[in-house]
Amino acid sequence: MFVLLSVSIAPALALFSFFYLRNQMATEPRTTLLHTFIYGAILTFPILFLQFVLMEEHIFSHVILQDVLFSGVVEEFFKWFILFVAIYNHIEFDDPYDGVLYGVSISLGFATVENILYLLSYGLDTAFMRALMPVSSHALFGVVMGYYLGRAKFTEKKISIRYLVVALTLPMLLHIVYNFILTIEGMWAYIMLPFMLFLWWFALRKVKTAHKQLVQMLVAQQKF
Repeated sequence: MFVLLSVSIAPALALFSFFYLRNQMATEPRTTLLHTFIYGAILTFPILFLQFVLMEEHIFSHVILQDVLFSGVVEEFFKWFILFVAIYNHIEFDDPYDGVLYGVSISLGFATVENILYLLSYGLDTAFMRALMPVSSHALFGVVMGYYLGRAKFTEKKISIRYLVVALTLPMLLHIVYNFILTIEGMWAYIMLPFMLFLWWFALRKVKTAHKQLVQMLVAQQKF
């Protein structure tokens, strides 16, 4: 059990450390990040319960609706909702890069619990592939969501709503595409590789932009 838990948690810790250590200009309070991670972990259970109920009641007539649209939309909506309600107006959310860290934290909280449950069911043989795809994809969706939440918080009021909408809809779209690729029998691996490379490239661009915005904010503060 200890080995399974270690293998399940290790990818999330590695990914979070990667994004956390890229922020060299300021240090986000670890307690707040831990709370955000826990929010994501707790969020796993009501979502899985809802998915189970809908599956048992045969609400969806097609696998595309259940496995592609539902999971992509519901998972990203609840992550966005928790971030907006519990973190967006938090005093510790005080620079654009914080959005990236909080987005990664809540997404990896969700992905870690999901990973533990999956490895308990299917064994350690799937651990490497889980780390490369589901866990890392959740982290990258979180980067995108958090980046646009940061843009919304530190921009003019009249366009902040636009960024809030993008923070919700773009991770949803990316998640739906990811789920859809997995349903393509015999071809999904060939399509998933370029998609994951694109996802990493796109997310790292957002990380770089958020870091530049943080630097600009700190420089502006030093002038006053």
